Amino acid sequence: MTTHYEKFGGSAFFTSLTAAFYQRVAADDVLRPMYPDSDLAEAERRLRMFLEQYWGGPTTYGEERGHPRLRMRHHSFAIDSVARDRWIVAMRAALTEQNLPPDDDMELWRYLLGSAYAMQNIMDDAPPEGAIDVTPAN
Repeated sequence: MTTHYEKFGGSAFFTSLTAAFYQRVAADDVLRPMYPDSDLAEAERRLRMFLEQYWGGPTTYGEERGHPRLRMRHHSFAIDSVARDRWIVAMRAALTEQNLPPDDDMELWRYLLGSAYAMQNIMDDAPPEGAIDVTPAN
């Protein structure tokens, strides 16, 4: 049975994806300040290991860091819709560069997009235009 890790291209794929993503993070005025280290290499390595493990590759992330606990690990960062959307744009561009077959791209993208929304921990003040108003009536 082939894992998604293998189907996507194994270590070479995830290394390329995370490198392309962190090149964009390094140049982004909203995302870059969230990484206190002068070198993004360790953050890039952690994301690569996490994605590899999640998609059926080596379990190095778990062996080194334990359970991912993504929301807990990101809780100390102020992630609003602006930061979330910058992350989404950077990751979408990095993923596009990888030239996965469309079905594989969509499967991985759905996961990444959902993760980006799940990490947002500062909610917008107003609901987006067209959202259902659930405010209780007086």
